[in-house]
Amino acid sequence: MAFDPEEFGVTPAGPDAVRPFSVEGLDVRGRAVSLGPVIAAIIDRHAYPEPVSRLLAEAVVLTSLLGTSLKFEGRFTLQTKTDGPVSMLVVDFSSPDAIRACASFEDAQVRELMEAGKATPEALLGKGYLAMTIDQGQHMQRYQGMVELDGISLEEVARRYFARSEQIPTEVRLAVGELFTRAEGEAPAHSWTAGGILIQFLPEAPERMRQADLDPGDAPYETDEGDFEEDDAWVEARALVETVKDVELTDPGISVENLLYRLFHERGVRLYEPQKIADKCRCSRERIESVLNTFSAEEVEDMTVEGKIVVKCEFCSTSYEFDKDGN
Repeated sequence: MAFDPEEFGVTPAGPDAVRPFSVEGLDVRGRAVSLGPVIAAIIDRHAYPEPVSRLLAEAVVLTSLLGTSLKFEGRFTLQTKTDGPVSMLVVDFSSPDAIRACASFEDAQVRELMEAGKATPEALLGKGYLAMTIDQGQHMQRYQGMVELDGISLEEVARRYFARSEQIPTEVRLAVGELFTRAEGEAPAHSWTAGGILIQFLPEAPERMRQADLDPGDAPYETDEGDFEEDDAWVEARALVETVKDVELTDPGISVENLLYRLFHERGVRLYEPQKIADKCRCSRERIESVLNTFSAEEVEDMTVEGKIVVKCEFCSTSYEFDKDGN
């Protein structure tokens, strides 16, 4: 089913933008995103092993979907801390559009999993936790929610987070792809692409949002969990999103508008103004200099090599050089 933007007077969001939408017939609100140059710049800058790049790209997609929902000037940070080969992922979104990301990992362990064909996201992360932090500024209290990571995907993390902290039925799909293009007479060119869609069930009657309780893991054996029927509208909406294929989220030729129309045209989907995403880092010479000024003379001396202190930003890879006096 094709979507004609001119017919509906809609300007396509294009790459690197989040498109909010609602499906009133199913009491659903959501966001869809397509990332092109932004995700390619982030991944290419770090040059991580392929499975680590894919995992970080998924985290960037999820952060884009969640961070752009902020209704105020602030920051949304997604961070993992685990015992797996990828011990940490950090994705930082600053409203209205700036995103940056990096990862920490043990290269030898990642390579070993790759050689064994077992470098799945779950294996790379291992066990630990994922924290989502909302910072509304220095005069407002920060909010942080945490989800245990026990061999689950980032998609499942989002579902559990909203089920436990917000009690909102949520479904999410994330995908990462690689594009190979070749112009006549030139070597093949490689780039990254990624996309995602998130929907939430938000009916006017709160009792319709009731969900089956998550298994706490300590119930007596063969305990009867009781009958539970989810709302028909949510069942339908979730089933539609579950049909989305990775290629539909990563193919630059398939716009988010086309995807949303294919999924929900029978119920009527309303599109809202897209929100752009940009590859921007918050680091600066002034920020780093202010941090260096908090160090003791002994600490500064330990950091000095041949009379210089070189600080490299883990997010954007920019290097800043200072003399030991901080200039």
